[in-house]
Amino acid sequence: MPRSTVQPAVDSEPRAEAARGYELVVIGGSAGGIEVLNVLLGALPADFAPAVLIVTHLPPDPPSYLVDAFAHRCALPVLEPDAGERIMPGRVHIAPPGYHMLVEVDRTVALSTDAAVRFSRPSIDVLFESAAPVYGERLLALLLSGANDDGAQGLKRVRAFGGTAWVQAPDTAASPEMPRAAIERGVADFIYTPETMARRLAALPASF
Repeated sequence: MPRSTVQPAVDSEPRAEAARGYELVVIGGSAGGIEVLNVLLGALPADFAPAVLIVTHLPPDPPSYLVDAFAHRCALPVLEPDAGERIMPGRVHIAPPGYHMLVEVDRTVALSTDAAVRFSRPSIDVLFESAAPVYGERLLALLLSGANDDGAQGLKRVRAFGGTAWVQAPDTAASPEMPRAAIERGVADFIYTPETMARRLAALPASF
């Protein structure tokens, strides 16, 4: 799809989408995604109801600075989950460096050192694909700036199970390849600027 044809969604949204009670928000990003995450997490109110799981492409060697960095900006608790940890509403879970982060059927976190997917561990596709059948239409997936096509296949699965896909507008991304790949494959429900995405997240219902 030519870049000039990719346009952010207008500042309106179908009523059913705006009122939907999501239980889990999964977010994936790579190069340029940290800056957008700072905007998104900084916008979340203290009574934000869904759980949030985040995968970013980082060097595999711990420690990660992201928990401390995001905790200073976010009104919600921010943590790196342990394997088997329950996914709790109103908490932000960051994938540890060097581990795939998955959602189990009992709504706990699994961590895996299986081979890299799309050259990455953690992989966005792995998170999105595992969360899709567990949360179904109560799942919201966000794909941000990045330099490969990780996440596009995962968004396809999210939508197949009734979930919703938001994709960052490529012309606002430091690395537009990742969101553009999702758009070209037809797996974006909405294409948003980071500012609109943050506003939409903050406006989600405080309970479900």
